[in-house]
Amino acid sequence: MKQVPFGALCAALVALGTAFGFLAIQLRTVGYEQYVEDVAFISIMIYFTAVMTAVTWARARRTR
Repeated sequence: MKQVPFGALCAALVALGTAFGFLAIQLRTVGYEQYVEDVAFISIMIYFTAVMTAVTWARARRTR
């Protein structure tokens, strides 16, 4: 079976989480307070998904 590209997926998720984090900061500075909490939550969930991807990557390497 071909190796799943965990590294690329994890890096893309971290970049996306960072982009959403910066978007939340920009929304706060512009005055869109009603959206900041939702965008920040999305950013945190994307970071959590990146961490879980890294854990899966480590476990997949260990079982080989």
